[in-house]
Amino acid sequence: MNAPRSPVEPAQGVGVVHLFCRTTPVTDAAAVVQAVDAAVADGVQVVPVVVLGHKADLAVMALHADLWKLRDLQSALARARLEVVDSYVSLTELSEYAAGLPDDTKQARLYPELPPPGKPAWCFYPMSKRRNVDQNWYELAYEQRRELMYEHGATGRTFSGRVVQLITGSTGIDDHEWGVTLFCTRPDDLKDVVYTMRYDTASARYAEFGPFYTGMVTSITDAVSHLAK
Repeated sequence: MNAPRSPVEPAQGVGVVHLFCRTTPVTDAAAVVQAVDAAVADGVQVVPVVVLGHKADLAVMALHADLWKLRDLQSALARARLEVVDSYVSLTELSEYAAGLPDDTKQARLYPELPPPGKPAWCFYPMSKRRNVDQNWYELAYEQRRELMYEHGATGRTFSGRVVQLITGSTGIDDHEWGVTLFCTRPDDLKDVVYTMRYDTASARYAEFGPFYTGMVTSITDAVSHLAK
């Protein structure tokens, strides 16, 4: 008998995994639903997304403090014969510029409740800050970085009501430094918020972006039904 495993948890916040999956001829749709339902029953927040485009068929975004529970879900989806073609691992966090935020805002960033109602348009992308010779974010003084991020945040707040954004940290955990997940009212909100914020200096001069995944948030039952057609 295996010894009981100890939870692997961050000191604050929760773990986040984005699994980008493709169906195969042997995918067991019922087992996919069972895997997600079992994770939810075990306290994992799961956001299923039907993905547009060729990169994947289904995205499964999952959040829990114990990373073992996220791995359990990933293993169950693999046993259901979903092929994971890409993934991203990160943690919810408070940035170093968040000291003055209200406590409820801090809690929402560390322990989000997802998916937000009325926001079915979804996208995810990873990003990092540049370290070029003449564009090195990490050589800027803290005060300058804070000012640039306040400008960036002010732009983001103009989309309040249209966009819910979750930024998770992945330095030392995955290939980029942050993961950005957007939940929006309409698909053009996704385009508008990313386009507008790229004019801020923090993004225009210092940001590097990874691949974008876009789709529609739905229930796992509906997602599997759609993918099986």
